Amino acid sequence: MKAAILGTGSHLPKKKLTNQDLEKMVDTSDEWITSRSGIKERYIVSEKETLSFLSTEASKKALKMAQIDATELDLIVVATFTADFRLPSGASLVQNELKAYNAAAFDIAAACTGFIYGLVIAEKFVKDNPEIKVLVIGAEVLSSVTNWKDRTTCVLFGDGAGAAVVSGAKGRGILTSYIKSDPRVWDLLCVLGGGSLYPPFKEGIPKEEYYVKMKGNEVFKYSVRYMEEAARVVLDKAGMSPADVDWLIPHQANIRIMKMIAKKLGIPEERVFVNIDKYGNTSAATIPIALDEAVRQGAIKPGDLILLDAFGGGFTYGAVLMRW
Repeated sequence: MKAAILGTGSHLPKKKLTNQDLEKMVDTSDEWITSRSGIKERYIVSEKETLSFLSTEASKKALKMAQIDATELDLIVVATFTADFRLPSGASLVQNELKAYNAAAFDIAAACTGFIYGLVIAEKFVKDNPEIKVLVIGAEVLSSVTNWKDRTTCVLFGDGAGAAVVSGAKGRGILTSYIKSDPRVWDLLCVLGGGSLYPPFKEGIPKEEYYVKMKGNEVFKYSVRYMEEAARVVLDKAGMSPADVDWLIPHQANIRIMKMIAKKLGIPEERVFVNIDKYGNTSAATIPIALDEAVRQGAIKPGDLILLDAFGGGFTYGAVLMRW
């Protein structure tokens, strides 16, 4: 028995923000954004569309596909750094909305690698007891930490949520996994405000400290290096090569990063699932949204070898290799 994904789901806000819309907000252009990131549009929450709402809607779809009732869930893990509140956790709010009162629930903060971390946690629980059912959610409301006056970052991010139900299965599931972090260069990608050092009520803290800060060129280099490392580790552990991979589903941060990873691994671009053009970078939500889209489109077939690969602030990184 292996830990396998039995169902997927995703949910996006109603409001679409295009590159043309951003041209009216900051000094940028559709050509500049597209050529550097591959992004054409993204979705932004309204006041009523909270992270817990997006997560709950994505979860309902995943549960329906898995043919599992929320009362059967044993654990809910939400990967996010933009939860509705500092307390209670986003997972607790989702648990309440789903009425999944038999489960434990908690959040993890691993930035864009969060969903990978969540899958690894689920895998360990299921290994101990294959009957356990775990709901893993990757969700972000990045618009809440985006500086809409900074043209280098505001063009990149979007909001959304993706979910997966994980439990034991025979003949398929997670083959190998790998998670790691490198904190030595954490300040290349960070949000300083909002913690105990720079709380919201402390006077004299510039508003900019509460927004995402990123040194893009440096982050690019580290992301390529670490995503390649993670991918090769899981493939080596499984005794497989990139040629065996049917679909690479990488974190949707930047089209140039994804192309570079594919090139370094020797995976043809037609076997790399890309949807960054439609949703932008939704951090922990990118991989589960892409996975759900690939499944519902019929791109992923039973028996396919799927490689999930991510990198995020911290720096965190990791990969999961699974047989669908």
